[in-house]
Amino acid sequence: MHRPAGTSCSATVGLLADAQAGNVRALARILTLVENRDPLGLTVLDRLYPLSGRAHRIGITGPPGAGKSSLLHRLAGSFLSTGRKVAVVAVDPSSRSSGGATLGDRIRLTEHHADPNLFVRSMASRGQRGGLGAATVDVVHVLDAVGYDSIFIETMGVGQDEIDVHRVVDTTILVQVPGLGDAVQTLKAGIMEIGDVIAVNKCDLAGTATLVRDLRAMLAVGTSSADEWENIVVPVSAGTGEGITELAKSIANHATYLRQGDRLIVRRRDAALAEVEMLVRADLERRASQSRDPNVTALLDEIVHRRQTPRAAAELLRIQAEPLASGQ
Repeated sequence: MHRPAGTSCSATVGLLADAQAGNVRALARILTLVENRDPLGLTVLDRLYPLSGRAHRIGITGPPGAGKSSLLHRLAGSFLSTGRKVAVVAVDPSSRSSGGATLGDRIRLTEHHADPNLFVRSMASRGQRGGLGAATVDVVHVLDAVGYDSIFIETMGVGQDEIDVHRVVDTTILVQVPGLGDAVQTLKAGIMEIGDVIAVNKCDLAGTATLVRDLRAMLAVGTSSADEWENIVVPVSAGTGEGITELAKSIANHATYLRQGDRLIVRRRDAALAEVEMLVRADLERRASQSRDPNVTALLDEIVHRRQTPRAAAELLRIQAEPLASGQ
């Protein structure tokens, strides 16, 4: 939708001022605009971006049924008790047929709903691979810029290729539970290496001690130097609260570790690369999925009739998308 320049500028200034003053409705409005890729929302995002980079960004991931949301509920309470402003971005899977999502993670945080220092945002993945929606990181930038100290990103249940959250946060919590297979299978799945802190949830279940021991043994073998962060395994119970204080302390210790030397800069540089890749990928996928676009349809027909290779078609779409990516 086209907006008169003056109206857009006025609306941008108003939304910015209200959100930075703590107006939750204005913040929610900005996030909706950003998530929908609305030009006004993207203008606000560009203006806020220089103010971001101060928050500690924490990813929570793990297999379905590991209790990530319940654990996040406990962690949010622990962080709020120290006076920090906490934001939660919960990514829910979208239906491949309808595009809808349950967006139900607010329900699990109702105990803290009256706390003015907590903001919860549920987002649909909108079919994006990697466990994150394309706009998730943009939402985090906005929350960072308006003053939230700790920002949690909770992903969908992950598989081997759904670990993008590790690439865009400062600290990753990998949640594991007894009974989902042995630790060796977890290592084979390619997931172990993403966890800076590994929380073994439901620690009252049988098999917890064995899982914790095996995880610690494997992580000890993988540590290559004294200067390298030693991934921590923490037994916890989201149900009883056992181990939550130790888990929160481990997260804080990792934040301290990153602030030494140029470690945080290196991590943020990797995150910037991941974000650029995600945006380019999203643009290309959006372009490629426009089956009603006559140019795309014609290109697909060329592939079907073997007059064009998929690789050459992909390159052509990339070239066509470059002006869009550069803002031309």
